[in-house]
Amino acid sequence: MADGLGTFFSSHPRIALGYSGGTDSAFLLHEAVGHGADVLPVMVRTEFCTPDEVEDASRLCSDEGLDLVVIDLEVLSSPEISSNGADRCYHCKRAMFSALISKAAENGYHEVMDGTNASDPEGDRPGMRAIRELGVLSPLKECGITKEDVRRMSREAGLPTWDRATNSCLATRIDTGIPLNRDVLGLVLRSEEAVASLGFSGFRVRTDGMHARLQTTAAQHGEAERRWDEIHSELAPMFQEVRLDDVTR
Repeated sequence: MADGLGTFFSSHPRIALGYSGGTDSAFLLHEAVGHGADVLPVMVRTEFCTPDEVEDASRLCSDEGLDLVVIDLEVLSSPEISSNGADRCYHCKRAMFSALISKAAENGYHEVMDGTNASDPEGDRPGMRAIRELGVLSPLKECGITKEDVRRMSREAGLPTWDRATNSCLATRIDTGIPLNRDVLGLVLRSEEAVASLGFSGFRVRTDGMHARLQTTAAQHGEAERRWDEIHSELAPMFQEVRLDDVTR
């Protein structure tokens, strides 16, 4: 698997990386540097990012001896995205990677890769369709490297991201069809910060703007049930109704 990445970077020695600071992109950046590639890490910051994501991603890039390039993109200005239809992810991913590809080209990088791995579902997922249309490369997937492989090799390499919980943008917490705006995104952010302050991680607060459903990890579901009164008291002022849902998925 590592040999496969070595072959990939030999064939693509100068390449930009769509970087989030998550387990997959952090590992891919580490491997690119380790194989001597000239890699440009680029993060697209949208209204769907949390405030600490860029700082964390920048620190991880610095650990690899690189500077993170940050692009600010106002995706809510796009009706196809802010309307939050079933194809929102397609339009958002296409806008983000189009901006990334342009920034990379400005810096002399004419190939772009992302951290999609071999465990990510096949099929015509909207976000995956967008990056395929734009010609973005996915070396982890191409080399058959699964999420489990990424975590194992990241741990062996001493990367702090090896056990980082899988994350998704704030927009994924809001029910399809509920228009996206800064108010509802802020509501989700505040509610998740409140639950995190109680010691939980890897959870989601999903909402239609009025009702909230807390989804925890399987490992923390029992604790959430035991401490539901405590959790409820944090979330109840923000929503008309709050309930504990199934585990995250």
